[in-house]
Amino acid sequence: MAINVTPLEPWVQEKIIGNRSGRLTRKLIENYQLNKLQETIAWVSAGSRFYRRLYKGLDSKISCLADINKLPFTTSEDLKNYPLDFLCVSQDDISRIVTLQTSGTTGKPKRLFFSEPDQELTIDFFHHGMFTLVEPGDRVLILLPGETTGSVGNLLHLGLARAGVIGNIHGMVIDPEVTFEQIKREEINVLVGIPAQVLNLARFIASRDESSSLNIKSVLLSTDYVPLTVVKELQKYWGCQVFNHYGMTEMGLGGGIECEGFCGYHLREADLYFEIIDPLTGTPVIDGRPGEIVFTTLTRSAMPLVRYRTGDISRFIPGPCSCNTVLKRLERLKSRDRVFLNERDYLTISDFDEVLFEFGDIIDFEVTLTEVAKQNRLNINILLRKPVAEDVEQSLLQSLAKIPNLKTGLQTNSLQVNLNFSETPGVRAPKSRAKRQIQDRRRSDQP
Repeated sequence: MAINVTPLEPWVQEKIIGNRSGRLTRKLIENYQLNKLQETIAWVSAGSRFYRRLYKGLDSKISCLADINKLPFTTSEDLKNYPLDFLCVSQDDISRIVTLQTSGTTGKPKRLFFSEPDQELTIDFFHHGMFTLVEPGDRVLILLPGETTGSVGNLLHLGLARAGVIGNIHGMVIDPEVTFEQIKREEINVLVGIPAQVLNLARFIASRDESSSLNIKSVLLSTDYVPLTVVKELQKYWGCQVFNHYGMTEMGLGGGIECEGFCGYHLREADLYFEIIDPLTGTPVIDGRPGEIVFTTLTRSAMPLVRYRTGDISRFIPGPCSCNTVLKRLERLKSRDRVFLNERDYLTISDFDEVLFEFGDIIDFEVTLTEVAKQNRLNINILLRKPVAEDVEQSLLQSLAKIPNLKTGLQTNSLQVNLNFSETPGVRAPKSRAKRQIQDRRRSDQP
């Protein structure tokens, strides 16, 4: 069955060549990106104290896309340590400052600065990218922070309005009953939210035997890793299409989105230049092989980023998408946060997501790693919607043992797992807006 080309392609084409007639090609995209990279490097070299220091003594001029490999990377530590040094405009021109505290740490936060034109770029991406799953007249409930001007929910609301779509900013799900009533009252047919929250909202509605009373045609999951378990559960409850969005605040929130073929994120190539590198050596990898995602902003004015290391692991998918776009595709992400149990074996929060969210009564969980007498200890705090059944702990331990590196640790007695349970009838709002990850507290817990 033929599917529509991603709406990002005609949008990117218009940004690159000024109209939507003719045919977009990789050559047109790459010529545009080279020109924008040259402009960006000249802009940061002139306006940013950080990049002037970083490029001092270097030949930072590039004459082809491959030349970008001679430039050093930018890291999250740089953003934490020198935020104001990145600015290329006056602080009077800043309309939005975002502070990001890394989950599970007490170190310096990252601070990101956006001008009004920078935020307009995000609104424009939301306007066109959302046509993947909405059409004029749809009613979207935005289950993301949106009370502040310039916040993700606020920008999405503005983008949807331009698309002729009614966007209702709800915010995080605190009381599922209230959210459910709003969905019914306002005849919502599209949801945008955090994977764990949307899943538990769906399970709450199903527990009331009300799933069939809704007309949810599509869901967009964002801001965190999206477990396949969650996608399958939402499809089961609502019979809807479930789309995955890739982005981070450093990108200006939007990076890419799946099309109706659900085979990778189509990228925002007019505003961002993506690379995949070997995370150990920093060298580029061949298309099709996995590595770390690195991006450069092409159109930002206030705080451009050049070769920013995301920590996300993915690959460019070779070959054409079923929607026949010429835009590059990124494979569904691996979790960016890894906690190593030893020199070789590691765990990620996504390992636990895929296993634990299969249990219908689990609302959320937190994973903390400590060390006692040279043994790693995983403490998993699990929030349930009802009291713990007698056999649930054993079932959970058996399922957790399916995680290969966790299983190895249990077998070698180098790892112990402790499960702690609590109950609530509601859907818990995240304690932090940082991405969920395993909290590694081994250093602070050494005896």
